[in-house]
Amino acid sequence: MEIPRLNAVIGALENGGTAFTSFTTADVDAALAMSVAKYDGVVFEMEHNPWDVRALRDCFQYMLNRRQIVTSGSLAPQVTPMVRIPPNGDEKNQWLAKQALDLGAYGIVWPHISNVEQARNAVAACRYPRMPSAPLYEPAGLRGDGPTAAARYWGLTQQEYYTRADVWPLNPKGEILVILMIEDTQGIANLSDILTQVPGVAVVLIGEGDLSQELGYPRQYDHPVVREAMGKIVATCQKHNVPVGHPHVDSANVERVIADGYRFLMAAPVRSYAALEKGRQLAGRS
Repeated sequence: MEIPRLNAVIGALENGGTAFTSFTTADVDAALAMSVAKYDGVVFEMEHNPWDVRALRDCFQYMLNRRQIVTSGSLAPQVTPMVRIPPNGDEKNQWLAKQALDLGAYGIVWPHISNVEQARNAVAACRYPRMPSAPLYEPAGLRGDGPTAAARYWGLTQQEYYTRADVWPLNPKGEILVILMIEDTQGIANLSDILTQVPGVAVVLIGEGDLSQELGYPRQYDHPVVREAMGKIVATCQKHNVPVGHPHVDSANVERVIADGYRFLMAAPVRSYAALEKGRQLAGRS
């Protein structure tokens, strides 16, 4: 049986399009609301919120809708669930990514990635090990084997899950997104090396808040110095053909954000639907 694309964010990005997502808390009511919105994906925010795997598991289950599965004729969730984990890149806490993936997450957002070593760890933590002679060996996988819950959540057999539980775009059949947050000047300086030396990075998401703090203009997102730094990230990503994400999209800036070349748009929940509707229209997806 040919399994169609399960990750809607990849479906939007792999043909050169724009993906629309949002952060949300690991709360059942929020999960229910997001599950029927017109987003491609949702990122459960657990960097600045408590790491609660039971709440995350419940949210994943409430994202499922049996009527939607039947009417769509696909196992793919309407809105793809992903997770931002707590550790900074230099902490290399692979176990947090493993737990989220083992629950069925389709992507991991890694905060504060500043160099090649941290980026390689992020990708490796989302991959199962394989022999050095195997195709697509690097970055060598570090993920521990415990697929039962994730395979059930995805609606696949374990063997089917193994064929799809790899990182895209390194593996074209992969359904897992590795999203690296670049949020300091060291990360900007090393970004070209990261994208050259570490295959498997799906999206680079700019961390405007922390970047603006370091630059001396905290949360002044439109300050010329902050905008210039963000522009460097966009230019580097475009040079390496890697989609770049903007984490603070609203109805006032979405037109500029799309024009600037961002392809992974995150709308703040309090004003998400206005930004989402306008952004989809501007991207030709209304």
